[in-house]
Amino acid sequence: MARMQSILVVGGGAAGWLVACYLAKHLNAAAPGSIRVELVESPGIGLLGVGEATFPSIRGTMSAIGLDEGKLLTDANATFKQGIRYDHWVRPPGSEGPSSFFHPFSLPSQRPGNPELLPYWLLGGAPQGMQLAEAVSMQYRLVAQGHGPKRVSDPDYQGPMNYAYHFDAARVAVVLAEHGQKLGVKRHEATVEQVKLDERGNIASLVTQELGELKADLYVDCTGLRSRLISTAMKSPFRSRTDVLFVDRAVAMQVPYPRPDTPIACCTIATAQESGWTWDIGLQQRRGVGYVYSSRHSDATRAEEVIRRHLGSAADGLEALHIKFETGYRPEHWRGNCVGIGLAGGFVEPLESTGIALVELGTYLLTHLLPTELDDMDRAAKHFNAMICARYERVLDFIKMHYCLTQRTDTKFWIDNTDAASIPQTLRERLAAWRHRPPHRLDFVTDLEMFMPSSWQYVLYGMEFRTDLQPMRSSYPRMEEAQREFAAIQQVSARAMNDLPKHRELVEQMCRAYQHRSGAVPLAG
Repeated sequence: MARMQSILVVGGGAAGWLVACYLAKHLNAAAPGSIRVELVESPGIGLLGVGEATFPSIRGTMSAIGLDEGKLLTDANATFKQGIRYDHWVRPPGSEGPSSFFHPFSLPSQRPGNPELLPYWLLGGAPQGMQLAEAVSMQYRLVAQGHGPKRVSDPDYQGPMNYAYHFDAARVAVVLAEHGQKLGVKRHEATVEQVKLDERGNIASLVTQELGELKADLYVDCTGLRSRLISTAMKSPFRSRTDVLFVDRAVAMQVPYPRPDTPIACCTIATAQESGWTWDIGLQQRRGVGYVYSSRHSDATRAEEVIRRHLGSAADGLEALHIKFETGYRPEHWRGNCVGIGLAGGFVEPLESTGIALVELGTYLLTHLLPTELDDMDRAAKHFNAMICARYERVLDFIKMHYCLTQRTDTKFWIDNTDAASIPQTLRERLAAWRHRPPHRLDFVTDLEMFMPSSWQYVLYGMEFRTDLQPMRSSYPRMEEAQREFAAIQQVSARAMNDLPKHRELVEQMCRAYQHRSGAVPLAG
């Protein structure tokens, strides 16, 4: 039998280089006799750097490939992300009631022997008006007061609070390209002009303008929305899910800080707008701000007006970048000897930052399902496709939940999102069950989920969903213990703020420490 000898990643950027780094590290590509990992990228294709938000899994991925956390922060203009704040998702601005809720990354507190707090929160055991995230997690107050998730003395990728990152996607691609080549990835700079297929319909070779033919046993398509290999050459169909998630356009801007010492938000801020929502991502020297909207409910001209109004004078003189996309995925991410990862395989709109996380998932599945014998390619592809499609469908349910529970009726966009016809049956069934009990881990299949049960709980009750536990009140006899725990969380949160530095201070300390270790500049302060 023919053995797997080479993998060619097509397309650079954050996705391509993340795939190449992970494969090279896992396969020990730098060692003689190992499977070769190569990457080809066109020098003529620019990369967007509007600000990318990630998911907590990114820490495990970066740690697995051996990248120094300080280098990531320093060279990718990265900052910490501890969750997402949702403004005006439940009701329009100016309405009575809370204007925002928070989805933290840290799990609800539950010390050994203490009761689970969610049922007691639902039964009114927490202080009146206190949202779930504040009642059960220290992270709510830490983020509200602008503190980072760790101390500079904590080990790489570890800290008291769960966290992810915001970074400049163009700069992180450069960081990963440098790191990948140290791990044994062979880099080619060339433009793919033609994809040649063999008699079985598999890719035989790529013809490039600069280097002629490039050949491999397995081709990984990271060409983004162009999907040059898996779509154009391999004809893998795309399943649109715009019937569920309506947004399909974005307009983005890079917004400088007014002062070098401006505090950096340590969460993504998602603000509901008339036909979608705006993201606000704080990097070290600037913010990445964008408006994601539905072309069925707005147009590019109006969208730019909305984002400029949202930013006010901060948008004066700034250029707007317009982006088109479509939510959906390819049921066959892996067809023949070609695998689409990242945007080439599918895309779920940017809410909850699943873009890079789905790249991580595709990379993990590919690496650990990779066949050693080429005759096993179809078996691996079948397993890969089943796993990743199931993950997409569950992500779609989670994202849709943010929209369909709104109380907003001020625009057609929000009204349409509550139409039962746009809500997947799987989500409708879950919501019906949760009218009488809160989400439980038994509702979720761990290996197919991207979001923990706690994430569903934070968003579900942040959107003011009602679960009636009164008929089961006698099943929860530990109210006094729960109330003491709610009070203890608030007390510990106050102490934690003395222990954890402000976000900008933490980032600057870690960058200086890295520069000192690497010999770039003397350590100061």
